[in-house]
Amino acid sequence: MTQLILAIFLFAAGLANAAEAVSVVAPVDVPDTMAERVKPCVACHGLEDRVGRDAYYPRIAGKPEGYLFNQLRGFRDGLRYYRPMTLLLSNMTDRYLLEMAAYFSALKQPFPPPERMTASPAQVKLARQLINQGDPARQIPACVQCHGNELMGTAPFIPGLLGIPRIYMIAQFGAWRSGGLLRGTSDCMSEIAKQLTPDETNAVAAWLAAQPVPENAGPAATLAAEMARRCGSIVQRSGETQSGG
Repeated sequence: MTQLILAIFLFAAGLANAAEAVSVVAPVDVPDTMAERVKPCVACHGLEDRVGRDAYYPRIAGKPEGYLFNQLRGFRDGLRYYRPMTLLLSNMTDRYLLEMAAYFSALKQPFPPPERMTASPAQVKLARQLINQGDPARQIPACVQCHGNELMGTAPFIPGLLGIPRIYMIAQFGAWRSGGLLRGTSDCMSEIAKQLTPDETNAVAAWLAAQPVPENAGPAATLAAEMARRCGSIVQRSGETQSGG
């Protein structure tokens, strides 16, 4: 009996010591940095594009700051709709969205390797013509007029076209054409997408996805005056953000 009482006492003492040890564990010191704050973002938007159960999560590192801000604000304000993004951003101010955009824009991460070329010689010829010359008869500008000669975008509001999966670009063309990207608004990209045939978008997407990203490439500095006038809605939204609006 004495041994049983002693065993119970030692067991109880051990529990008390364990509880005391748990209670004195030092709190985790989490740095108050943007890198820590955006960890919920990088859970989906990592180094590479990722396919989820219900959505496609594009890579956002290194994209132009104004472009990222416009997308974040579009999700928050309901112009673009994906419920998890809308809920995540619903209470964030413009200033905070600008800080997030600046953080991701400044990230320098390696691009994935190019995809295997799936376009036929005729499709390659068609893609190059549209990318470098456009189709003036249908008021389709060349891709390089907005997205830069290296196709890496134009600061601060037009994204690059290289390092993006073919299937994602095809889906984006479809969303622009149907108005699914910016609800209740119209801009130059949606107008251009409506002029392109499915064969043309497939050819352009296949060619772009098969191109390597140039080493040390970055976005062009300025947008041509003609395209700035045509795409004035994007320029205006970005201009407002730069002034702190």
